Amino acid sequence: MLITWQVVADGPLVDLDEAASRALARPDPFSELLADLGNVPVAVPVLAVSLTYAAWRARSTGTHQWWLPAASAALLMALVPALVIPLKILTDRPGTPVVPPATGYYPSGHTATAAIAYGAATLLLLPWLSSVFARRALLVTCAVLNVCVGFGLVRRGYHWPLDVVASWCLCAVLLALLRLFLSRAGRRPE
Repeated sequence: MLITWQVVADGPLVDLDEAASRALARPDPFSELLADLGNVPVAVPVLAVSLTYAAWRARSTGTHQWWLPAASAALLMALVPALVIPLKILTDRPGTPVVPPATGYYPSGHTATAAIAYGAATLLLLPWLSSVFARRALLVTCAVLNVCVGFGLVRRGYHWPLDVVASWCLCAVLLALLRLFLSRAGRRPE
């Protein structure tokens, strides 16, 4: 809420945001590659594979309502545009100087797509990993992928840093709700 208020009211955080963007935005092929990790054709298939694997494992072990974790993660991914697009319209934030003149950059849809796709995939796969090392590696991989997407979007100049941070905040709440739902549904995703 604070970030959105600052963006809408053109508050002091926006000045810091714009200064950070000027310092960080240096479009190059590597930042483009990192930003692309947040594209729907990249992130959603990762989630789809995880949904399929988690559902298959749950069904093969005779888990009651084996389909529920995968279906709830898929539903959460489908909700991303329904949540992000109205915020883009309401805030009507212009893009960075690197992109063509337009509005609707806040919050970052690519960041939200990556955070939900990789985060939900992680929550679905964690219960099926038996070693602590594998579980930690999955968590680190998820975090690194999301940081890379955010950095790539800012470095490439597609988004202001606050656009990315706002999406991370929104998705942290959504993923916490998914985790809570999964644990209450009988599957503890830890």
